[in-house]
Amino acid sequence: MNQKTLSSTPILRAALTWGLIVGAVVAVVAAVAGAVVAGPEGAWSGVIGAAVGVIFPALTALSILIANRWYGQDTFLPIYFGIVMGGWVVKFALVLVALLVISRIEWIVSPMFFFALVAAAIGAITVDLVVMARMRLPHVSDTTLPEMNPEV
Repeated sequence: MNQKTLSSTPILRAALTWGLIVGAVVAVVAAVAGAVVAGPEGAWSGVIGAAVGVIFPALTALSILIANRWYGQDTFLPIYFGIVMGGWVVKFALVLVALLVISRIEWIVSPMFFFALVAAAIGAITVDLVVMARMRLPHVSDTTLPEMNPEV
């Protein structure tokens, strides 16, 4: 029996879905707080900070979901590790570039950006922890046992 989907796929999808929902809530709260504290620049700074804090953690789960599509093929492991590790390298470079570009934008309100980024990152970590704690995944999953020969 060749299983076509991994048991981790629903967990990753739930983490992505709830992570985006929490990120949207953080973005709205950061926009309102930023508007109260520093006007439109503060609102946009909060939204951008929340987006950065949600998008980059979500890229890891997304890369694993994409790599899982090759499950069951002979080349699954090289493809899986190539996509996931390549995704981490690309994500690391994108974080550096994004932070360098954002730090040069004059109208960004740095404290608002920072607190929204931290709130979104904490929210993403919390979502991952809650999803992992509540989803039921057997200790030994995605395995098949050899069939027993009744003649022996």
